[in-house]
Amino acid sequence: MSTAPPTDETKASPMKYVVRCGSLRTLHVATSKSSFHYGEKVIVRTDRGMETGEVLVEATEHTLSHMTNPPGGQILRSLSGDDVNDLSHISDQGRKEFDACKRHIHRLGLDMKLVDIEHLFGGERVVVYYLADKRVDFRQLVRDLASEFQTRVEMRQIGVRDEAKLLADYGDCGKPVCCNTHLSAMPPVSMRMAKLQKATLDPSKISGRCGRLKCCLRYEFDTYEEMQRELPPPGAQVLTRDGKATVIFQEILAQQLLVQTEDNRRVLIDVSDVLSVVQKKPAGDNRSSSKSKKKQNSKNLDTPSKAEGEENL
Repeated sequence: MSTAPPTDETKASPMKYVVRCGSLRTLHVATSKSSFHYGEKVIVRTDRGMETGEVLVEATEHTLSHMTNPPGGQILRSLSGDDVNDLSHISDQGRKEFDACKRHIHRLGLDMKLVDIEHLFGGERVVVYYLADKRVDFRQLVRDLASEFQTRVEMRQIGVRDEAKLLADYGDCGKPVCCNTHLSAMPPVSMRMAKLQKATLDPSKISGRCGRLKCCLRYEFDTYEEMQRELPPPGAQVLTRDGKATVIFQEILAQQLLVQTEDNRRVLIDVSDVLSVVQKKPAGDNRSSSKSKKKQNSKNLDTPSKAEGEENL
């Protein structure tokens, strides 16, 4: 019995890898006919052009399930010795382009701060990263730069967190900043996260290199929330082995409670010593909440809004 020759459909499909590319360390899902390993430097063709990248992991279904619409690409080859020399030349050229761009911005009197310039490996474009509080008319700047650099110029406005991602080196912890290493997206961070973790509220100590709240405050927040749900809230009435007590403070990580007993002693107990929660909310909370709600409703009824006042006039 003869066997049919393999067709294009029966050939193995190309392998896919997650590759980190560009100054902003964007994650791409790139195809390849060859296999690569973690950390290998490669040349990738993306929608921006030909650029260098770093292979992170094979793009399995599980990996892709954690990514949202990642841009595609194609791995062309591993980084060679000649490519390394070309990158060194591009780096030197980038410094000159940065100085030239800064000079043109000053000459045109543009209200913008130049942050960084990225010259793609293939030379298809130069990306100018800048900060600006207001809208900037940079059309003349683009024309001047394109004429001088002899390539396409792309202007990209960024925020202070992206500025740190481009320029920052080490954080207060002594390690490289998260935004410039493993983070692919900036997580939302709030003061509530700092308060729940009993972190100091001194802005100078909980702010990162970007001046915003540190991204690491987000890492353990979900665990803190889950552990806090296991504890009675402050003000709750609990029944312990030694009688009734009122919760004053929670030690979330230690899973302990500071309680005040009926004879006004303050004792630190384990959550396992709580037999039952007699009253979860402190007495008077509902009444206080109801009174506040009535007061607010009364205020809303008695005081017309600004728009209503203008219509009456």
